[in-house]
Amino acid sequence: MSETAARPLRVAIIGAGPAGVYAADILTKAEREFEVSIDLLDAYPAPYGLIRYGVAPDHPRIKGIVNALHKVLDRGDIRFLGNITYGRDLTLSDIRSMYDAVIFATGAIKDAAIEVPGIGLAGSYGAADFVSWYDGHPDVPREWPLEAKEIAVIGNGNVALDVARVLSKHAEDLLVTEIPENVYAGLKDSPVTDVHIFGRRGPAQVKFTPLELRELSHSRDVDIVLYPEDFEFDEASDAAIKSNNQIKTMVNTLTNWLVEEQDTGASRRLHLHFLHNPVEIIGEDGRVSGIKFERQELDGTGNVRGTGEFLDYPVQAVYRAIGYFGSELDQLEFDERRGVIPNEGGRVLGADGTHVPGLYATGWIKRGPVGLIGHTKGDALETIGNLLEDRLALPAAEHPSESAIIELLESRGVQYTTWEGWLKLDAHEIGLGTAAGTIGTPAGDITRTRVKVVDRAEMVEISRG
Repeated sequence: MSETAARPLRVAIIGAGPAGVYAADILTKAEREFEVSIDLLDAYPAPYGLIRYGVAPDHPRIKGIVNALHKVLDRGDIRFLGNITYGRDLTLSDIRSMYDAVIFATGAIKDAAIEVPGIGLAGSYGAADFVSWYDGHPDVPREWPLEAKEIAVIGNGNVALDVARVLSKHAEDLLVTEIPENVYAGLKDSPVTDVHIFGRRGPAQVKFTPLELRELSHSRDVDIVLYPEDFEFDEASDAAIKSNNQIKTMVNTLTNWLVEEQDTGASRRLHLHFLHNPVEIIGEDGRVSGIKFERQELDGTGNVRGTGEFLDYPVQAVYRAIGYFGSELDQLEFDERRGVIPNEGGRVLGADGTHVPGLYATGWIKRGPVGLIGHTKGDALETIGNLLEDRLALPAAEHPSESAIIELLESRGVQYTTWEGWLKLDAHEIGLGTAAGTIGTPAGDITRTRVKVVDRAEMVEISRG
């Protein structure tokens, strides 16, 4: 009998967002004849990753996903250890000495690049950075320059809708969410009047989902503006509408908004443009002053081609929301084109293209930032299946006891946090919401359910209590 067969299999999962939690949950429930011991390590003091730091606070689905992840981690058979930075507090060698297998579930938090002249002007921002700010990410500046009256958002995915909705929404209407105090203060002083969302293809090719689209119409004192010339459909569009209920629902919603011509005289307007390809961000004195597009037309296949017609829009800020991109991880190969760890079925590959025994990947760092959160379950199933298939060939950990990582972290002075610490921080944030009492807003009286703590040191202090 091998050493690993005679004791619990020790597995470290790097990343405590949905991908990491799903992988841990699937591994604990897998049919097997041996014990498993799982540690979920995260760079943040709190768990949930993308759900806490990458999704707009006014999304109605957040609470349900958080509740599901909470139930998994609250069972007690998966240990959460937070405020641990991979590559700094613990190296790959450190982790491999204490675990038989390591699963990377670090996601993708950077903005994908876009090659457009003027992208480096002041007032040109990545959507991922803005999302991190309004979600209270502990490692980004507390202030955000909200000085523009007219704003362009490039992209036709859910993140583009989130960014545009938050930019156009009145700050007091976000008080029912867990929005941090510094974010509320910044948005409250924003002079914005018009937010424009630009997509390269037509209404039948958008990448957002019906729920996110409908949320746009729920913003108080914000008119939605559409343009008849943008509603072009080709053979591929018609086929997609007939065969895909989601596309049909979104096209119907957009078409109804166009026909209704919502013009209530609201103080803010959210414009949706299609068939616009960005060709230049225009600057004046080093700052964004406008954006130029080439008008597109559908080519019959659902793709587009340029028409040679160019349009300029006066804007003072541009947000690119064309996708996320993964980050390189210390001591691992990295695919610079796709922004992922090279892998086959979740088995991490080395420089020679062969599987590095004991190393795995799941979620966006495995397949790229595409699909919804639920799609990470399929990733995790594949990765865990391959890990279990490899079990008897895994390199045995030199120090497999559960206390080994705690002893190492404490010897290095790492202020790690735990699940019990998260429960303290969770209660503290809820208490801050309760303490705020009832607040009168133009939309009516509201009661804050939570106020998110932003400062990392404060989060750690509360968690370690």
